[in-house]
Amino acid sequence: MEPDALCRAAETFDGRAMSDCGPALVRIARDLGVAVGRLQFAPPVDCVYNPLEYAWTPHAEYLRRYGSGPKEVVFLGMNPGPWGMVQTGVPFGEVNLVREWLEIDEPVDRPRTEHPKRPVAGFACGRSEVSGRRLWGWARDRFGSPRRFFSRFFVANYCPLAFLEASGRNRTPDRLPTAERQPLLDLCDAALAESIAVLEPRLVVGLGSFATRRASAALDGLEVEIGTVLHPSPASPAANRGWVEQAESQLGALGVDL
Repeated sequence: MEPDALCRAAETFDGRAMSDCGPALVRIARDLGVAVGRLQFAPPVDCVYNPLEYAWTPHAEYLRRYGSGPKEVVFLGMNPGPWGMVQTGVPFGEVNLVREWLEIDEPVDRPRTEHPKRPVAGFACGRSEVSGRRLWGWARDRFGSPRRFFSRFFVANYCPLAFLEASGRNRTPDRLPTAERQPLLDLCDAALAESIAVLEPRLVVGLGSFATRRASAALDGLEVEIGTVLHPSPASPAANRGWVEQAESQLGALGVDL
């Protein structure tokens, strides 16, 4: 059965029928995970983690449970963090909030090659990702229940891969050499455009400049607005001076009524 045939009307949002299109997002993610898994990366990249392989079960559960569209706004991050999606398979997936608020707690396997300084413990991970704690903590505090949040919003990552140098340092996709970066961007652009066609948001909000640039490139020609909000990373001095207040102000300027 085609993914579109699996979509069924459930309720309405902003006058449009909401459809259970989670299966379409599952198919897009599955295909993306396979495609990026075939790419090769040279030093200084030492290990590549693909949560769409080893953390597929919680990732697919996230899409099935919360991927019903259409959405008003899609938040877009860069790629998995070592203590977030790398552990749980959920974008910005801080372990405690994924388990306790999103109510997802599924088995996670191990990457093909694991860096000794960045072990994958899945939901047994004792570290907390600050970016995820800020983002999902804001969603919880502002909207109360996942149902209220996901009736309007969705959170995704542009690139599903995490890159680790020999030292264990994270290497972001924008710092890959062109010969390695461009094939990755082509695959991620196509998957993002397909996902946005399923979710039908009026606005895609990049969390940080990289995600915003990629959204602008990948979605050029589509009827969707592109905006940006400060990334919740603790590496950002601005985010450490009250991320929630600044993000809500920026969302208000984009016409998002909270």
